[in-house]
Amino acid sequence: MLWTLGYFGPMGQVTSLFVRKMLNAASDRIDATSLLAQVGIDAQSPPDPKLKISDTAYYDLLERIAEEIDPTDLPLKVGASMRCDDYGALGLAFKAATTLQGAFERVVRYARLWTDVVDYTLVPDGQATWFQLHRSGPRRLGLRLSNEATLASAAAIAAEVSPTGRFSPLEVHFAHPAPKTLQHHTEYFGCPVVFDAGQDAMLIANERLSLPNRLGDRGITEFLIGHLEQEIAALAPAHVLRDRLRDAIARALSNGAPSMEDTARRLGMSTRSLHRKLADDGLNFQTLTTQTRAELAEGLLRDARYSLAEVAFLTGFAEQSSFTRAFKRWFGETPGSFRRRVTA
Repeated sequence: MLWTLGYFGPMGQVTSLFVRKMLNAASDRIDATSLLAQVGIDAQSPPDPKLKISDTAYYDLLERIAEEIDPTDLPLKVGASMRCDDYGALGLAFKAATTLQGAFERVVRYARLWTDVVDYTLVPDGQATWFQLHRSGPRRLGLRLSNEATLASAAAIAAEVSPTGRFSPLEVHFAHPAPKTLQHHTEYFGCPVVFDAGQDAMLIANERLSLPNRLGDRGITEFLIGHLEQEIAALAPAHVLRDRLRDAIARALSNGAPSMEDTARRLGMSTRSLHRKLADDGLNFQTLTTQTRAELAEGLLRDARYSLAEVAFLTGFAEQSSFTRAFKRWFGETPGSFRRRVTA
């Protein structure tokens, strides 16, 4: 907890549907009833996608599962189980889009109606397009497994609407380190899967994106879009901007603390526009940068694979001594002391 900085803002929420999907994928190797109870869900109650738990509790749950079983293929099993109908109106909009391009554009535009912990972008790259996943927070194991399940789910619902019933991206990238084997991932996605890649994303051929959806329906799409636009207009945008900013800052930190100008460019807006949006939402760029560095440092220090020097570098410090002073200012103890305490 950032006791000197205060809380970052409202805690993210994850639908209990994902919790149940994860536990189902883990099958009889775990005590699902006990794990559900630990996050406040009655195993005997009917599944309710509207019931949510905090993202932190969800990541804790995934890490408890990982203590009992090998989680390498767990996110892929979860992804394979997902269907458009699991996503409610957003899933219906996905499969009713006339092309796969249109379907992914619906996700980018309306995912906030389903979750407040993930943001998506579509970025052209020559004859292909990156479908990027953005999720802020320390790169703890639970978050990494969740990111893998999210992209695996995207591939599954893309196959569901494909004319052939199959879908394979050109490449899949994950920002975190690779598991002990890549076999499960390459077999699932049917393409090269790159870890430590600096992004969480799928590269999709534009030719594939232009194919018609076999479930596409222009009339239903027009009806749904009107409905979804009304819903999204009612959402407060402040947390979305905050999370996008923190993600952009975290990605740039290995090159030092980013400037507002550089960050605005990454987000595709002018510095003046970003400054205005921050002011409108009561946010401060420097404070967000400090909070992001502190949270990232906390998460990295929990992972013994990163040395103190590497944590300093990844959080934007040129010297480990500068990092140590900053960390002690944030948390009241040195990075070494913090690591020994939380990994004991």
